[in-house]
Amino acid sequence: MKRIVIIPAYNEIESIVSTVEDIRDNAPGFDYVIINDCSQDGTMRFCTQRGMNIINLPVNLGIGGAVQTGYLYAWRNGYDVAVQFDGDGQHDAKYLNAMADYLEANEADMVIGSRFINKEGFQSSGLRRFGIRYFSLLIRFLTGKTVLDPTSGMRMVNRDVMKIYSEDYPVDYPEPESVVTILNMGKKVLEVPVIMRERQGGVSSISAGRSVYYMVKVTLAILMERMRKRRERGL
Repeated sequence: MKRIVIIPAYNEIESIVSTVEDIRDNAPGFDYVIINDCSQDGTMRFCTQRGMNIINLPVNLGIGGAVQTGYLYAWRNGYDVAVQFDGDGQHDAKYLNAMADYLEANEADMVIGSRFINKEGFQSSGLRRFGIRYFSLLIRFLTGKTVLDPTSGMRMVNRDVMKIYSEDYPVDYPEPESVVTILNMGKKVLEVPVIMRERQGGVSSISAGRSVYYMVKVTLAILMERMRKRRERGL
């Protein structure tokens, strides 16, 4: 099984080395690729000087475009499993092998590393937890499936989903919408408990002031995707 970690990075110079070292030390069976989304803090030069495997995007595509680039790279290079992994130090690579084993043993299409099964470690802010709970309820209402941590950026997929995402992936705030997309296709999505850390460097793209916009925008995108699927089925 060829396995790869996709690390979208925008201004992650403070934590990118520790992120890669974590993968090398705790998930040596995984390759990795950093998708540098036009960082302004020297991330490209910093990673290149250290011989890291990095793709430098010519224009800023946002998180969705960066992650889709990673899936396209994984698909074209024949990987069987790809996992999205934040470059800000929040995720812990010691869970990657267990996630891959769980994906294979349960014949799942996606396995999400969830903060909210055992509720250990950093649980995010109160406002964000409200938003996560909201998206979890929305997904259950629309698909009948329960996803406790739909905004988790630690998600592993098989080759089928890799191909889907390499061809079509949401642009902004893609995690909830991309989960709904494959659930509507009948794909099997499971969660495993993980412990996450607080961001180790950089600044989140979702500020408190943008949280309402985020919820409205993603909700509309999910509902439009739902309507499109119903039209395709002639309902």
